Amino acid sequence: MSEGNMPLEYYIQISVSDDKLSAHALLSNLDDNFTVTLGQLKGLVQSHQVVHGVDESVLSAIVANPRSFAQRKTQIASGTPSTDGKNGYVKLLFDMEADDKKAIEQEDGRVNFKEVISLHNVKKGQLIGQRFLATDGAPGRAVTGEMLPYKKGKETRFKMGKNVVADNDATGLYATIDGMVVKTDKDKINVFPIYEVNGDVDYRVGNIDFIGTVVIRGNVLPGFKVRAAGDIRIIGGVEAAELEAEGSIEITAGIVGQNKANIKAGSNVKSSFIQDATIEAGGDLTVSQSIMHSTVRAGKSVICAGSKGLIVGGTIQAGEQVTARTIGNSMSTTTVIEVGVLPELRNELVQLRAQLRTHMDNFEKTTKALSILDQLAAAGQLTPDKVGMRVKLNHTKKQAIEEQNVLKERMLEIEKSLEDSSTAKVQVISTIYGGTKLVIGRNTKFIKDQANRVTYRLHDGDISFSANV
Repeated sequence: MSEGNMPLEYYIQISVSDDKLSAHALLSNLDDNFTVTLGQLKGLVQSHQVVHGVDESVLSAIVANPRSFAQRKTQIASGTPSTDGKNGYVKLLFDMEADDKKAIEQEDGRVNFKEVISLHNVKKGQLIGQRFLATDGAPGRAVTGEMLPYKKGKETRFKMGKNVVADNDATGLYATIDGMVVKTDKDKINVFPIYEVNGDVDYRVGNIDFIGTVVIRGNVLPGFKVRAAGDIRIIGGVEAAELEAEGSIEITAGIVGQNKANIKAGSNVKSSFIQDATIEAGGDLTVSQSIMHSTVRAGKSVICAGSKGLIVGGTIQAGEQVTARTIGNSMSTTTVIEVGVLPELRNELVQLRAQLRTHMDNFEKTTKALSILDQLAAAGQLTPDKVGMRVKLNHTKKQAIEEQNVLKERMLEIEKSLEDSSTAKVQVISTIYGGTKLVIGRNTKFIKDQANRVTYRLHDGDISFSANV
């Protein structure tokens, strides 16, 4: 220490990080006579409650040559960070997202669709999924000695649908029938029987409403309806028909809707192309070639990124993102792309606003009628039948206020989700043309000039773009 009377703290300042996982020493004001012993330095460190993870080799180095550590922070202790537990998870023994067999696109753009659909068939009693348990984690320890908290992993469970059963400890999921593994809404795992049509869905076959998965090795002709509690797999095309599946819908040859086709899936939809149709997917919509003049709603993403990858005309809504090779065309055909909120929420908000307007109109009429009855009551001119009407209107008014509050609260919830669109994006792999309208959350941008290889996101409350990396 210096020959002066200054305390050791004058020369060495000890600090502890906010997370208490490290401590540092800062040496300053050193003169030519400054020295410190290891015992003195340890005592200073302990006086700042630094008792865990102290690196004595560093302290010894400071004692040996304090001036080499001057005017810079030197870490002298390291805490032990806590380890959060890992959440439990479910693993299916089938990759539900993978395309085991993909159609091969030829140089001229034609595609061979023979035998491109892979079915996840299982036998009764077969293991189809496993549940892995959460881990506990471990506490940490601060440099000041106290224990640091940790989070235990959260357990998960099987989302069991139809024709499946778990074992006693709920770590294995088994099929109870021969059939096909299908995920439906909210990721429920099912095994459904399979109904196959070896040919077109026409007057010979008629409409189909099946409790399992439907596989059609042909086309679905205009005017026909196919409904399935599982998936719908079509090795062919769809014309002006209606399809509805609680699981996914896959169409190898595309959709020519003639403005009459309605396709709705609780999970994903895949198709080669979509033209003049209405499509709704609870999960992702994946199209390899083009989406033309159609109304499309996807809970997650719309991906149109094949060799053509064109979206032109119509309205495309996606909860998370839209990715396409080309959006719009050189003729500036009006094309609307909306991302950043679940499409059903955006549509619900429109309905709620209309309902609220109706409620407000009725509320105003009720209030005016009550005002007249209140004036009659004040004048003592209220007849018995008017008394009953007054009671009824007061009840109606109270109920209307409650209903309005419910509507406003729900509208506020949806509007908040519209504002939280920081991760939503529209990705353009090649070109976006003028005439395109982009909506991200509550913000709108009209594209006037052609742009290439860009991605649009919300930034500081506005829609801006950046070049694709």
